[in-house]
Amino acid sequence: MLQKLVSRSIVRSAIGGAAIALLLALASPTYAETAQFKADLKGSSEVPPNQTTGTGTVTATFDTATKALSWNGSYSGLTGAVTAAHFHGPAEVGKNAGVAVPITPNTSPLQGSATLTDAQAADLLAGRWYVNIHTAANPGGEVRGQLVKM
Repeated sequence: MLQKLVSRSIVRSAIGGAAIALLLALASPTYAETAQFKADLKGSSEVPPNQTTGTGTVTATFDTATKALSWNGSYSGLTGAVTAAHFHGPAEVGKNAGVAVPITPNTSPLQGSATLTDAQAADLLAGRWYVNIHTAANPGGEVRGQLVKM
């Protein structure tokens, strides 16, 4: 009789403990991750590379909870006025891709934000986005830099 009572008590304790552990796991708050990125813009990163002396830098912050991407950047020494600036993807280093997010206005210094789709967010976090600054002399892009996590 005593053995049955002890066994029931152990089973009840185990079930109660498991239930409490499950509730705590479900009640734990989730925290958004903020990812930081940087792109060093240069003509030699273009595909195909070009001989511009222009340079630039873009830094970006991505909030995984809201999917908000914000950026700041600048460029100088380009062959002429900028005709367009974009985030492109998905593409690894050395590959070209379509426009993912336009950068407007495209004058230096650059600053802006956008909300990404799930697919865009996945490509950004996987390192498959780059920044491209276009000019009339280099319509395919004068300076380019792959966004890498900092």
